[in-house]
Amino acid sequence: MKIEVRRTKQFLPIARLGLAGLALLIAACASKPPVAYRTESFDAESPFQFHSDQPYTIVCEQGKRALLSQGYEVETMNAQTIRGAKFFQPQADQQLQLKISLVCLGSRKGATIYANALQTRYELKSSGTSTGLSVAGIGSVSLPWPTDKGTLVKVGEETVTDPAFYQRLFVLIESLDDVTEPPATEKSEK
Repeated sequence: MKIEVRRTKQFLPIARLGLAGLALLIAACASKPPVAYRTESFDAESPFQFHSDQPYTIVCEQGKRALLSQGYEVETMNAQTIRGAKFFQPQADQQLQLKISLVCLGSRKGATIYANALQTRYELKSSGTSTGLSVAGIGSVSLPWPTDKGTLVKVGEETVTDPAFYQRLFVLIESLDDVTEPPATEKSEK
């Protein structure tokens, strides 16, 4: 019987190591980041679109005016696409950039604007340098040298998915219906 007890005593540390390894493996698998595409639902009703009875040229003009009225810098604009950006600084060492893209397309009953907002986060990172000093007979020594150099580093980027955000934008665009004149070609047609 002593032989079996010895085997059991020898087996326990190996079994414990195996169980510990299995626990680590399970923990590693559980800590994987979620996959984004699995949450995509592709619903027919979307907070990213706004329908209007107006022609798309007028709706696009209203979108441009809405962005400009809120302090966005309009970076790109053509007949169907408007892109604007605005910067925010919530803290001294952080900066946020909000980019909004509007795409205006005609439909049977007027026009649809598709909106997409992308928020990019930046943080100020200090960069230090080091200075080397060589002394004959002793060797070289590297000493850190403090600097005031800071660089904005992108730390994250995400699409804004909050329906209330887009609703506020579309309410503003719709409110500009009374102040927007049709382009010259549409005036002459009427």
